[in-house]
Formats: sequence, C-alpha cells, structure tokens
Amino acid sequence: MLKYIIPLVLFIIMAVFLALGLNLKPNEIPSPFINKPAPGFSAQKLNAPDERLSPADLKGKVWLFNVWASWCQSCRAEHPILNQLAQQNAVLIIGLNYKDQPVNAKNWLDALGNPYNINIMDQDGRIGIDYGVYGVPETFVIDKKGLIRYKHTGPISAEDVQQIFLPLIAKLQTEI
Repeated sequence: MLKYIIPLVLFIIMAVFLALGLNLKPNEIPSPFINKPAPGFSAQKLNAPDERLSPADLKGKVWLFNVWASWCQSCRAEHPILNQLAQQNAVLIIGLNYKDQPVNAKNWLDALGNPYNINIMDQDGRIGIDYGVYGVPETFVIDKKGLIRYKHTGPISAEDVQQIFLPLIAKLQTEI
C-alpha cells in the first residue's frame, strides 16, 4: 500500500507546482532596476553616427527607452503601437537598436515608420546588458531624475499604452 501512496503524493506535489507555473506571467519579470538610476552609456546615433547620446542629455525629461531590432518579429508587432504613441507627442521616445546592422535598422524604419525621437545603436549588446535586457522588445520608462520607473518585457499593446504607459508618463511629467 505504501508503495502506491508515495508516488501518488509525489505526483500531486508535481501537479501543484505545474499548476502554479502555468499561472505565472512571463511578461511581468521584476526588474532590480526599478527606482534606481538608469545605467549610463554614450552611444552613437543611428542617423548621425558622429553624434552621441547619453542619459545625462535627457535629465529633466521623462522618456521611453525602447529596445528593438530589425530581426525581431515581436518588435514588428509592437511597431504600429509605437508609431501611434509617437503621434500623441506624450513622451520622448528613444530607441535602442540592439545587436543589429545600421543599414538593416534604417531600412526597417524607412519601411515601417520611425516613432523614435532619437535612435541609438548597441551593436555589441553592452547597453542592453547594463539594462538587464532579456530579449527584444523591452521598454523602460525613465523619469526626469534619470530613474527607471517601469520596465515592460515583450511587445507593447494598445491596452498597455492606455492602462500603464500614458497614466505613468502623465504622473511623472507633473513631478518635479
């Protein structure tokens, strides 16, 4: 009898862990960077490689930092949403072209539209590593003091813009 109870108990324990795992939301990966200063960088601009951008250049502004690549299918899915957000002029949108060739990135933006106020290049992925990027796309909201206030893993949806991004951006715009 005992030889049947032990496997049954182990099976029930495994089933409970499986059920718990299936209810997790992989897009809600907590970031250790929330409410901490955005990591510094000095990166070449995609359309002006002789010019550089750093977070220090953006102090005093609320900005969205969107990590994307031309080879990323999820980035293609969220791109129309970013184009719509850009038309609202609600926030400065900075693009980080991640592990991509500049010519491919430029062609992609020419074909699909460019929602970014400024695009910078991260061909070797070092900036992405500093920001704890798991994959593309990922989007950060950074406040006027240069603190990361929110991280979104995966493509942004229209609902995310309305329910998360715009309210947070409006709140941060009013903070001193």
